[in-house]
Amino acid sequence: MPDTVPAEFRLLDERFRDLDGDFVLEVLHGDARKSEGPAYFSAGRYLVWSDIPNDRLLRWDETTGTVGVFRQPSGYANGNTIDRQGRLVTCEQGNRRVTRTEHDGTVTVLADRYTGKQLNSPNDVVVRADGTIWFTDPIYGINSDYEGNKAEPEFSGRCYVFRLDPGTGDLRVVADDFFRPNGLAFSPDEQRLFVADTRQEPSHIRVFDVAADGVLDGDKIFAECDYGRFDGLRIDDAGRVWAAAWDGVHCFDPDGTLIGKLLLPEPAANLTFGGPKRNQLFVTAGRSVYALRVTFNGARYPGVGSA
Repeated sequence: MPDTVPAEFRLLDERFRDLDGDFVLEVLHGDARKSEGPAYFSAGRYLVWSDIPNDRLLRWDETTGTVGVFRQPSGYANGNTIDRQGRLVTCEQGNRRVTRTEHDGTVTVLADRYTGKQLNSPNDVVVRADGTIWFTDPIYGINSDYEGNKAEPEFSGRCYVFRLDPGTGDLRVVADDFFRPNGLAFSPDEQRLFVADTRQEPSHIRVFDVAADGVLDGDKIFAECDYGRFDGLRIDDAGRVWAAAWDGVHCFDPDGTLIGKLLLPEPAANLTFGGPKRNQLFVTAGRSVYALRVTFNGARYPGVGSA
């Protein structure tokens, strides 16, 4: 894998015209089996992501450019995010749980069961300003031994979107009619939640209004995928939705219009913004992790500095 590949932004609407960046994408790493779940730590200037089938979390150090193993085994970790205290929150789909890595390196189990039944295989996760943790729970990690541990689902094939209050331990279902819920992200004001349903035909993103008590309402289809399937989602500071898909990253205006794409040589799985100005875009795709300095900024969420 070369150190760089050309950056190809495809304009589909005039609203995308000024959204671009470097002429090349840096290839930070190209030797994973399936890259997923990037999370950028501003204080340490490093990126952590999952290499799911190899059962490990990897770490790229921005100051040295080196890549090493952050944790192995990782429980076949998939999605990762950072909470308001700067701690890593991980969906361990092989272990069928959501965990938090404390500042001293110990791992706390946040959720592994609902109504006494094991979770399917937590996939992606976000944290809201009130400290609640929201995650999707499809069955990819128990379908086979490729990226998890083959097992029978305990929810009769149902795949939920969950909301966890880590302070009280209260775990509740906030959406129960998804086929395969996957990537999720809040609008910059956290008043709307976007969730990808990867295996619907066509694959699409749904959007909900979020009430003060965490109840979801106003469900509608926000966008449909025109190439392959959606996976991870992130939002920029103008409320545009950036969605990983098979040909790269798709950009949607807040009204749901597909306005442009960042094309990649491998199917994109997930993405995140990093750097002091949140204008460093990191994308996990196939075997690789790509980085690109861009002309737009990731959303600055309430209670977050530069995450």
